[in-house]
Amino acid sequence: MRNRFAVVAAFALLLVAVPAWAHHAFAASYDADKPITIEGTVTKVMLINPHSFIFIDVKSPDGTVAHWEIEGGAPNSLFRHGLTRNSLPVGSAIKVFGYQAKTGETKGVGAFLTTPDGSKIFMGGSAPGANGTLDLPK
Repeated sequence: MRNRFAVVAAFALLLVAVPAWAHHAFAASYDADKPITIEGTVTKVMLINPHSFIFIDVKSPDGTVAHWEIEGGAPNSLFRHGLTRNSLPVGSAIKVFGYQAKTGETKGVGAFLTTPDGSKIFMGGSAPGANGTLDLPK
């Protein structure tokens, strides 16, 4: 009976560990050799677990608009860095430094964003510099 309990307990621990191991890392989706700096207008903010997303419309010099999706860390991480639902309303003009998706789509992971008043908010995700640990461009 004790052996059966030990086997069941070991199996349960294995099931719990697999999702943590399967969670993607920065390098799985984003390219450290493709840094991006984009400026645009916030169209939507999703502060949901396990990752947050900021959607930005970026206008190019020819007038076309690209719709960007920027991934950030967990909401709690963003809250600790100063980003809340009220601090980044739809229509806000922001500048984001991060890294583009490996697929080349208009998706990226943010390291930090700068608000119109010049405040820098670290995105708290898996991107290099997202937690304020690197000396990043201004």
